[in-house]
Amino acid sequence: MSTYIKILHFVKPYWKHLLISVICTVLFALLNGASIYLTIPLLNTLFGSSEQIVSQTPAVQNTTSFLPEWIIQFEKDITNAFNRFVFGRSKVDALFKICLLVLSTFVLKNIFGYLQAYFLSYVDQGSTKDFRDRAYEHLHQLPMSYFKQERVGNLISRITNDVNVVQAAISATFLNMIREPLTILVFVGIALSISWKLTLLAFIVLPFSMLIISWIGVKLRKQSSIIQAKMADITSILQETISGVKIVKAFGMEDYENKKFKKETNNFFRLMLKITRIRNASSPVTEILSVIVGAVIIYYGGVLVLRHEGLNAAEFITLLLAIFQTMPPIKELSQVNNRIQESSAAADRIFEILETKPAIVDSPGATGINYFRHEINFDHLYFHYDDGEETVLSDINFSVKKGEILALVGPSGGGKSTLVDLIPRFYDPSAGRILIDGQDTKNIKIQDLRSLMGIVTQETILFNESIKSNIAYGLGDYPEEKIIEAAKAANAHNFIMELQEGYDTVIGERGLKLSGGQRQRISIARAILKNPEIMIFDEATSALDNESELLVQEAIERMMVNRTTFVIAHRLSTIRNASRILVLDKGNIIQTGTHDELIQDAGGLYRKFYEMQFRD
Repeated sequence: MSTYIKILHFVKPYWKHLLISVICTVLFALLNGASIYLTIPLLNTLFGSSEQIVSQTPAVQNTTSFLPEWIIQFEKDITNAFNRFVFGRSKVDALFKICLLVLSTFVLKNIFGYLQAYFLSYVDQGSTKDFRDRAYEHLHQLPMSYFKQERVGNLISRITNDVNVVQAAISATFLNMIREPLTILVFVGIALSISWKLTLLAFIVLPFSMLIISWIGVKLRKQSSIIQAKMADITSILQETISGVKIVKAFGMEDYENKKFKKETNNFFRLMLKITRIRNASSPVTEILSVIVGAVIIYYGGVLVLRHEGLNAAEFITLLLAIFQTMPPIKELSQVNNRIQESSAAADRIFEILETKPAIVDSPGATGINYFRHEINFDHLYFHYDDGEETVLSDINFSVKKGEILALVGPSGGGKSTLVDLIPRFYDPSAGRILIDGQDTKNIKIQDLRSLMGIVTQETILFNESIKSNIAYGLGDYPEEKIIEAAKAANAHNFIMELQEGYDTVIGERGLKLSGGQRQRISIARAILKNPEIMIFDEATSALDNESELLVQEAIERMMVNRTTFVIAHRLSTIRNASRILVLDKGNIIQTGTHDELIQDAGGLYRKFYEMQFRD
């Protein structure tokens, strides 16, 4: 229930629309009852005697003494006013007025039904949108370590499929939990006013139905949680296969991927059948019990009518109509608990995201920064991931002065990328500090810290937008001449102009319409346009062919001018001109110096790398 209360918090901003919907629901229920209640005067007019028409007031005659006196008197006044209006003249005149009342009642009922559905849909769709938006916004606040542990498909499934399931619960609450009980109350009130004994007899089935519904709800919540997890598995496989379609085709693994996907969909199919069997059991059971009681009422009430024991035919037919009108809302209510249980299971998966506290946040009293003047210090830095793996960085100590080019070299897994990821606080060190101009990066606002930096990685991340939008990413309506200037500096302008739509060319998902070298040059143009004071190149040329590498390297060298630069490179030819080179192995700095100095150390790791790459 606590999960469901959390869901309802997203409804608060739409309370005005919800209030209008509730008012319309009340009016709909009352008019729905009135449309049935008009059956009594209609039948009496058509088949009763004149005396019956004027004097017959079933609600007054059958009201029991346990009701308060003011209710009895109010009922009498309403009934007498109705009789005077309808039955003042002939039967034909009474029939005309009743038909007019029936028509008016149904027209108004449907108008309020439409308004109720519209305003409830506004609440339903709006709160669902806010729920999905909140989850998406929170994802951006989570640290990089969270995304290392979670599958992309699983996160996509939670924000799409699970939110859709939650939407059904919001609808169920404010549609069925308000409209159906009101409808039941109205028709029960009508039935009680005609014969309280028959009405009580009709509802002996209710306790049994509630027990069945509760048991089914518990089963559904458990199964729904499994269902949502399976859908996340299917989404993950789909996302991975589409992303890696080139590898799948290259290795001829289409049949393997098809079998893997079909296995998951078959499991999902079986689970859906199971949950459908459970979900659909409540409705027929409730209806069968209701029909049994209905048959008893028809027999018992029919005997009373035939023997003229306080009930006439018109009243009995209206009573039956009222009782049977309660069956659809009772059936709907039997499904409400099921929907709530299913949605709560889905919501639990979303709240797992929302309740995950971001590990990287602005510290209390964090200050802003918009410049870098002197140096960056790495002070006794240690790092290991939260999952308890071995230490990735151990006692890292060095400084980088403004304008210096620092290269990081070493075997894969040595800690190079992790080290530069600590600078913009994608992760925080497990111990030690990083200082910018003497100020701990933990005491600088994250947004300001990252605004000082431009990052170009081996895996180029572009978006399915125009080249212009990708270069000016996050900068809005940026002057086109500045975008072109950045593209020229990145050696990208020429190939862009060869495209049919130039800078307005949409490059496809992840920029797949472009070559690797073209994507990388656009990524560099994006960094140039940002004009950062600190640049980080994480193996920006390692996946390129020789021609593309040359063009990208020229762009990188232009960008390094008058900037503090960190360069991670496997190809030593790209870092010969670095101010200083650090060699990392197993999280430790084992060598430091310029290219010429390190090449002289015959037993050093750097010399070994050099000889491997330039053995010819």
